[in-house]
Amino acid sequence: MQLNHEQNKFTTKKFPITLVLDQISGEANAGSLFRLSDAFHVEEIIFCGLQPNLNSKRLKKTARNTNEYVQFQFQEHIENVLLQKKKEGYKIIGIEITENSISLQNLFLKPSDKIVLIAGNENFGISEAVLKQCDCVVHINMFGNNSSMNVAQAVGISLYEITKSLIH
Repeated sequence: MQLNHEQNKFTTKKFPITLVLDQISGEANAGSLFRLSDAFHVEEIIFCGLQPNLNSKRLKKTARNTNEYVQFQFQEHIENVLLQKKKEGYKIIGIEITENSISLQNLFLKPSDKIVLIAGNENFGISEAVLKQCDCVVHINMFGNNSSMNVAQAVGISLYEITKSLIH
């Protein structure tokens, strides 16, 4: 029998993770990112550069009401957000395939780490200027022909691996 929200045995735990979105434009992706942020109980989402259409039926349907209670904000300039988070002691991690990126499975985190996880635009990824501000850039190993995956899927995989590291 499938369990509902009241019947599951999951322990509530908030993680010191802020999801920073660099020019995310898709309403379904924004909705999925709200839902993932709830599932992994991140501190907040910061949309940068592009403000999501919170009245979009597609966003609302995909988010399944998580956009009503997951903490989020909009900031025009991602560089200012990252500078502030660095001052607050956050480790800045970008999800992108680059010449210097490391496999997500090789990312070493301490349970005390505070994380900013950056995901980039669906078509262009994370900008070069933002990549330069990252402490670390990770990629997800892929075994098919395509060299990228949907931004929400990549964030989901990354949040799973990062929260696993922060628990132990």
